[in-house]
Amino acid sequence: MSEAVREAPKKERPEFRNIHVTELSNYRMPLAAIVSILHRISGFMMFALLPFVLYLLEQSLRSEISFAYYQGIVSYPLVKLIILALVWGYMHHFCAGVRHLVMDAHIGLDKDSARKSSATVLVISLALTAVVALKLFGVF
Repeated sequence: MSEAVREAPKKERPEFRNIHVTELSNYRMPLAAIVSILHRISGFMMFALLPFVLYLLEQSLRSEISFAYYQGIVSYPLVKLIILALVWGYMHHFCAGVRHLVMDAHIGLDKDSARKSSATVLVISLALTAVVALKLFGVF
């Protein structure tokens, strides 16, 4: 072999490691990853609370007295915040689900389009939640 081939400098290859839980604060996820994680969290939140929400619906439809009772409970600000969290979960899950359906049709798969669509999902879901919050807290 020639001397030039033997003496060629070796390039340092980057080392890819698994991320430990303690390193999560140093890692910056892209916006699409954040939207995907929030989509999973909102889906789990709706699934876990579905029996409780259906029970409350059944109890409120039982009679006029029970409806008035639950109407009184919903007037507390803490309960309104819990309802608002459920509304955000639904709005975000719906908007992110539409985004995933569009991506399943192979539309918007490149990096720039994915970033824009994830930002759009966040803006639309938060705007719809803000509209519901204004109505829920009696602004209009």
